[in-house]
Amino acid sequence: MMDITDSIWTTIVQEFSDIPDASEATRMVLRLTMAVLLGAAIGFERELRGKAAGLRTHMLVSLGAAIFVFVPLQSGMPLADASRVLQGVIAGIGFLGAGAIIKLGEDEQVKGLTTAASIWVAAAIGIAAGMGKETTAVISTLAALFILAIVHRLENRVIHDRPEPGPEDSRAAKRKAGPDTPTK
Repeated sequence: MMDITDSIWTTIVQEFSDIPDASEATRMVLRLTMAVLLGAAIGFERELRGKAAGLRTHMLVSLGAAIFVFVPLQSGMPLADASRVLQGVIAGIGFLGAGAIIKLGEDEQVKGLTTAASIWVAAAIGIAAGMGKETTAVISTLAALFILAIVHRLENRVIHDRPEPGPEDSRAAKRKAGPDTPTK
């Protein structure tokens, strides 16, 4: 009976031996945590705007992309071969982003393009973090937040000639519409 227990224990230890030392464990935790936090920053902005793909979606997309590149590189896969993994992640995220895009009504108004793009960017940021390019990931996140928040405001004021709605505007719209009527 002891041989079976030893065999099971040895197998369990071998299965969890992909992190050989504290340095590698630190690297894994740092890269995956960076991916989650940076994805959260973009997701939080989308959540504040009431978009369907918000905080959790962006965090998971960024984490997933980081895992998809970190594990092959950690396993010793050459970067040239890992490029096929990147191609798969990018194509897969395209399908996820496509799910965020909808066409409304007869006027064929398209909604969700910015959300789809933010999902795509969250994946790219996760890839950068997973590959150990944390500085690139942070700068890319700041650029994305600038585009989503600041450029959005400028676009509304300059191009569309309308002020950015404040919290009191959304509350007034909800009161006017009634408690059971969805508002945008």
